[in-house]
Amino acid sequence: MKCDWVRQNILFYVYNELEDDARYEVEQHLARCPECATELKAARKFHATLSEMPVAEPTPNLLAASRMRLQEALETTERHGLWRRLILEPAVWLRQIRMAPALAAAIFIVGFGGGIAATYNFLSARGGDGVVTSSLESGSGNQPQPLESSAIAGIRSVTQEPGSNRVSIKYDTVSTQEAQGSLNDQRIQQLLLFAARNNYNSGVRMDSVDVLTQAPDDSRVREALMYALQNDTNPGIRLKALDGLSSFVGQDAQVKDEILQALISDTNSGVRMQALRLVEPMKTDSNVRSVLTRVSQADQNASIRSQARTMLAQMPEMD
Repeated sequence: MKCDWVRQNILFYVYNELEDDARYEVEQHLARCPECATELKAARKFHATLSEMPVAEPTPNLLAASRMRLQEALETTERHGLWRRLILEPAVWLRQIRMAPALAAAIFIVGFGGGIAATYNFLSARGGDGVVTSSLESGSGNQPQPLESSAIAGIRSVTQEPGSNRVSIKYDTVSTQEAQGSLNDQRIQQLLLFAARNNYNSGVRMDSVDVLTQAPDDSRVREALMYALQNDTNPGIRLKALDGLSSFVGQDAQVKDEILQALISDTNSGVRMQALRLVEPMKTDSNVRSVLTRVSQADQNASIRSQARTMLAQMPEMD
């Protein structure tokens, strides 16, 4: 066996990445080759040195932003030819590099230095302190570009000035940013819609849905409220979504269907009772009648069953 093949695979040997047959051949060669044995000793020393170095923990915001940028890159890159081999088959191209310890150290140093430089350039482009405040008053001359949801790591807070439609939203990319403006501003609406659907903090989702209920005429807002009604884990938020949708039960068939679905399947009796009250004006509708019949017989809550029976009893007979 040639020494150059063994030296190419020494790091794989140290990290236990070789197949059993290849590992056996390397060990047999090392037993009779002093030069390769010296190379192995240096590789193990290098590995031990790296293992002693402290590992810095990235911040949650940096992790979220990095994952989203990676996802964007993977979705927009053509995966074929050399790119596909480099990304999906790392073992193939790694085996074609002469993996001596000195070269491995050089690669590590260059990569580490490049990462620091890229981070510095990125943060510099963000404006130094990483906090951006933008005033988004309606009719202002310089409106920011619409936000992409993939650029947002999370919403920290949503507050509305009492007695006005001015909203302040703090949100995270790599650093915390803040946007202020009217409910009519596109960017404010986008942030509210994102917070209502995606934020991990139930208090922020509640504040977002609360603000959105003031503008249910917008179809996107209505969709966000229906999404919250069907998917949010917090029953208070689902109740708030019902309040926002209440005026559209008789106008929008999709809203009516979502409320009927909540009446049938929501796990919270308070949400089901509120949904029952909202469909009462439409009790002559055949779909509503069918759901009421089902609820009057099968709902786990005795008050809801009784209320559904009362509503059915007040309906005129169907021909």
